[in-house]
Amino acid sequence: MAEELTPETPEESTEEQAIKQRKNGLYPGVSDELAENMKSGWADTELRDLAPIAQADKTAARRAALSARFPGERLVIPAGKLKTRSNDTEYAFRASTEYAYLTGDQTQDGVLVLEPVRAGGHQATIYLLPRSDRENGEFWLDGQGELWVGRRHSLTEAEQLLGVPAKDVRELAAELKEATGPVRAVRGHDAGIEAALTDKVTAERDEELRVYLSEARLIKDDFEVAELRKACEATARGFEDVVKVLDKAEATSERYIEGTFFLRARVEGNDIGYGSICAAGPHATTLHWVRNDGDVRSGDLLLLDAGVETTELYTADITRTLPINGRYTELQRKIYDAVYEAQEAGIAAVKPGAAYRDFHDAAQRVLAEKLVEWGLVEGPVERVLELGLQRRWTLHGTGHMLGMDVHDCAAARTEAYVDTTLAPGMCLTVEPGLYFQADDLTVPEEYRGIGVRIEDDILVTEDGNVNLSDALPRRSEEVEAWMAGLKG
Repeated sequence: MAEELTPETPEESTEEQAIKQRKNGLYPGVSDELAENMKSGWADTELRDLAPIAQADKTAARRAALSARFPGERLVIPAGKLKTRSNDTEYAFRASTEYAYLTGDQTQDGVLVLEPVRAGGHQATIYLLPRSDRENGEFWLDGQGELWVGRRHSLTEAEQLLGVPAKDVRELAAELKEATGPVRAVRGHDAGIEAALTDKVTAERDEELRVYLSEARLIKDDFEVAELRKACEATARGFEDVVKVLDKAEATSERYIEGTFFLRARVEGNDIGYGSICAAGPHATTLHWVRNDGDVRSGDLLLLDAGVETTELYTADITRTLPINGRYTELQRKIYDAVYEAQEAGIAAVKPGAAYRDFHDAAQRVLAEKLVEWGLVEGPVERVLELGLQRRWTLHGTGHMLGMDVHDCAAARTEAYVDTTLAPGMCLTVEPGLYFQADDLTVPEEYRGIGVRIEDDILVTEDGNVNLSDALPRRSEEVEAWMAGLKG
């Protein structure tokens, strides 16, 4: 990785920021002749007559709904800044969900501002970094200059693509400091913007904005549903990739599984939607096992919980528990089939007008019945459910909303989420599981270290539901046949 000449100071504007020599750089400075040479001889690369992005009409409708909810108030929604990984290297940038949802843009440092107008409604403006300045050398000397990190759209290009007037974001902090009237902002993404608004916002009012934007995503439009389908389809191919290389994973570790799925995510999407859980053997009993550094052994189960995030930032969230050698043992099959039966009951409960909690309750009842039947907990089943005794082995809720965030709409009010009724356009996961810890002395020894989860992404429709991830088999015998076919 090359070392740029100057450190990045993102909180300063390009005009304020001195382009200076990096400590321990190999060049003593920039000669006047070189600086002058670098200013000229560059072709015009402006892109003209650009078509709007595919979801431009959707983002416009979302902004209109936001405007109607907060009349007369200035609304500020930042994309976020780069985050340092170590020293002068950064993590890959991922725009804030709220910003991307309202704009379709994913560039760092961007800020969407909805300014109220006297006639009613708001004027939306997107503030972005313009093309790198070729006069002051920023484009080749600054760590975020275009010769270092790549070309970015001009403000004119951005306006054509996004359907929103664009301005230079380096001027925004000063404008916001002078702003009058009520202001709300999405916090946690841009410290500079928050500092400019420090005397104009309140935590309570900002939280109301965050909650609204979370609840707005509960119902997916047709563009979002299409993206979720795409994410599920790519994820299914990623699972197929993993099955084909399980022999290589046995020779190495869970890391081989993680890397294999990641390749699919990067080829077909933006990234993984969350840290992949590649849990073999007893690691499957750890709900969020993301170290992925354990052994992969024939005869054990692999719990693979992973999702591709599309280029538009919608993620799948799918789990399959696979026999590493292609065949479930008798006990593994018994536990797996119990979880499958619970998932079937949960999916059947997903329909418009049903209580959100219904699918969880249906799945938990089946698991409680199995645990009583196997003699692992004392019945009757109603007692087990009333006291939550099954939770020693079921541990988690049976699902969650899904969308741009893997746990989407998380800031929504309880009455709008877990205490609401399902409606067409909602997308959620159904993911029951049974987990018998390796050190659990309350179960027979042969159960210990077995973890099973099955998870699918379910869209609520007008007349029931659709399983967006049904390309991946779920029945134990179908899983075995599918694996055998992939292994040839």
